[in-house]
Amino acid sequence: MNLFTSFMRTVVPIVAGLVLTLLVHIGVQFDSASVASVVTTVLTGAYYTVFRLLENLALKIHSRPLATVAGVLLGWATPPDYPTTEHRTAPASAPAPATDGRA
Repeated sequence: MNLFTSFMRTVVPIVAGLVLTLLVHIGVQFDSASVASVVTTVLTGAYYTVFRLLENLALKIHSRPLATVAGVLLGWATPPDYPTTEHRTAPASAPAPATDGRA
């Protein structure tokens, strides 16, 4: 489920950026594909940032409905729950074999 949630929270802001770009594009002529790409990237980043910050704020002030709305606008009602990875330490080295005094 975490992979799907993560995917949705990436794709929905990209689609929102595209929609916003198309709305800006109405009546505006872009002569360069690179300009359109920059506009899409900026709008997508702004969209994601605004709703992610809103979601964090809602969780801090304990407003579950606001967090849900912000999450839905990011593609999924709740942030993904990524499992924590355990940092394993290297096994202790084996003790040196005992010597019986002979060289």
